[in-house]
Amino acid sequence: MKTRQILFTVIISAVTTVTSLYLFNKWNASKYSVVNSQGKLPVNYAGYDGGGAAGQPADFQSAAQKSVPAVVHIKTKTNPKQVSNNSSNQRNNPFKDLFGDNNDFFDQFFGDGNRQRVIPGQMASGSGVLISDNGYIITNNHVIADADEISVTLSNKKTYTGKVVGTDPSTDLAVVKINATNLPYMLYGNSDDVRIGQWVLAVGYPLNLETTVTAGIVSAKARTLEINARQSKFPIESFIQTDAAVNQGNSGGALVNTDGALIGINSAIASPTGFYSGYSYAIPVNIVKKIVNDIMQYGTVQRAYLGISYPRESLNDDEKKKLGIVDGEGVYVLDVVTDGSAAAAGIKKGDIITKMNDANITSAAELQEQLARYKPGDKLNVGYKRNGKDYAVAVTLKNKVGNFELVKNDEANILDNLGADIETLDKTKAKANGVNGGVVVKKLKKGGWLGDQSFMRDGFIILRVDGKEVKSMEELNTAITKADKGFTIEGIYPGSDSVYEYTIQKTDGDE
Repeated sequence: MKTRQILFTVIISAVTTVTSLYLFNKWNASKYSVVNSQGKLPVNYAGYDGGGAAGQPADFQSAAQKSVPAVVHIKTKTNPKQVSNNSSNQRNNPFKDLFGDNNDFFDQFFGDGNRQRVIPGQMASGSGVLISDNGYIITNNHVIADADEISVTLSNKKTYTGKVVGTDPSTDLAVVKINATNLPYMLYGNSDDVRIGQWVLAVGYPLNLETTVTAGIVSAKARTLEINARQSKFPIESFIQTDAAVNQGNSGGALVNTDGALIGINSAIASPTGFYSGYSYAIPVNIVKKIVNDIMQYGTVQRAYLGISYPRESLNDDEKKKLGIVDGEGVYVLDVVTDGSAAAAGIKKGDIITKMNDANITSAAELQEQLARYKPGDKLNVGYKRNGKDYAVAVTLKNKVGNFELVKNDEANILDNLGADIETLDKTKAKANGVNGGVVVKKLKKGGWLGDQSFMRDGFIILRVDGKEVKSMEELNTAITKADKGFTIEGIYPGSDSVYEYTIQKTDGDE
């Protein structure tokens, strides 16, 4: 009797267990699985393989060991300076003519142009990356800008005096040299191979700490922040965004992949407090390589131009709709420079740039990133849409002044210092205005010679510089370069017979 009871109990327990497992599996499958119309599971659970190391973070020890010795601590010192605001303050004070230059009340608001003021000295700190065994270092332009003294400390605590080889505020990059040999250095990676979601390391000297390594993932690519507009009238930005912790002092440091190869130079953080708040930004190494090679070979950046104007990311939906811009389709051509590369290749206003060589172009940042890799005279294939059809054309890129020549260090960026979007006046408009030719100032920008030193307005047509006729950007560049301390511009406004003169003093540009 007892044996039957025990056997009955065991059978009931077994049946209950099997039933429970069956019902649990059915419930579990219905909760976590997606079934297609045929009742079959299209995929297994993501990242599940029954065990093992799949999905686990990579081991960063090897990458850290390769990169830490090649990342340096940069300290800068800026000496106190005496400055005078006589020209700018007098222009900005509308009451000077009424009350005289000695009116103390208005000087409190507009400043006394005759009074010397002292800017106190400053100490700052950042990071840098050794790229050769003989002491060439990449860092950010904002790390060493205006520095009177630069010291570079290696990971082995040896300190050297740094010398600036060259800078490029547009991309926020600079090259510094120390007098040393047999140094550890970092190898370039390929930022085109960077993928969203991959692990990366940020290496630098944050908050004056010793070498610090942090890890994170790539969270976005081709980000534009407009932060380089603080130091350049023509900023170039296409940042790699990561969530690796980066703080003040990390600027100029390395962003590396898990193989220990350099894929970016850390430059900025998104933060309401000035400290790390979740996102950091690095300049892609494929841009870095080109800028650094130009600086080391030519002494200045050889920048190529496609010769188009295009909208920034800040256009609202109504503006995009009006222009027929579709997000992600490409970069809309707002206008084409008369003597630019695009015009020579047949690209027109209203076209949509979709490819450059093998790279897809979906945003202005991606277009900037691709162009930043080329110099005047280089050729590339440009894909574009026109009236819904796809086209491709070979384009030979020009320099700022509209030819294919490489620029010399002493004449580089002269036209950039004007602070304006300019182009050669086309023949039709020249004829309509009764002139042989000229250079039209399409749009003035803040911080340039023209905007700071004159009352010039958009649309002005430059006809002569120091009495010599100029009919192209190249002739304008030559005339301004030859001028000593300043020059006089003569020209007209469309529809007006009056000739206007503007006298400009050459000052140190920001590029």
